[in-house]
Amino acid sequence: MSPRSPSVNEELRRRSRERLLQATVELVAERGYEATTLADIADRAGAARGLVSYYFPGKRQLLQSAVHRLMHRTLSAALEREPRTEDGRELLARAVDAILGLALEQPVLMRTHMAGILSAEGFVQCPEQQRLAELLRGTVTAYGSPSVDTDYPLLRALLMGAVFAVLLPGAPMPVQRLRAELFQRYGLEWERGVPPGPEPAGGTPLRGAAD
Repeated sequence: MSPRSPSVNEELRRRSRERLLQATVELVAERGYEATTLADIADRAGAARGLVSYYFPGKRQLLQSAVHRLMHRTLSAALEREPRTEDGRELLARAVDAILGLALEQPVLMRTHMAGILSAEGFVQCPEQQRLAELLRGTVTAYGSPSVDTDYPLLRALLMGAVFAVLLPGAPMPVQRLRAELFQRYGLEWERGVPPGPEPAGGTPLRGAAD
């Protein structure tokens, strides 16, 4: 049998890595972070235990990459859903709704992810995070930002803060109110994106994109 070509080997490695990331999302959502072991993840992915260590230095890094992948895929689907659009204001509304939606749909996973970012190990730079960053930067560009390098980190911070507020144990903020504040800041009409319900009392006074 002839040896596999480099391109075939690369595709097999990509698929193995994808299976590990998907297994991590599933297991942490089902069992929680502490109850999920690297061996469990390898089992769910149908991979050898050593393969996990080959791709990731530890469980925390694996989880962050897995959640960044989920966020990237969710955001990409939201931005590209029908009807397709190049309207930057609509794209930004969809981006906000996609990230807030994840906080509601995957609270265990997103709470664990936020806790990991705030831990001593901090924020993990990985290919999945870079893909997510590219999508968010592209959204800020489409919105018409005059300074993407400044406005992209601000949007990222505002979204992270909103997710934290939704997930805060004992004192969560209603997603409608958080969405209204973000939409007001960016001058977006409530009907854009995927509204989670009726507009909160007081509405969302519009401000210009340059404010």
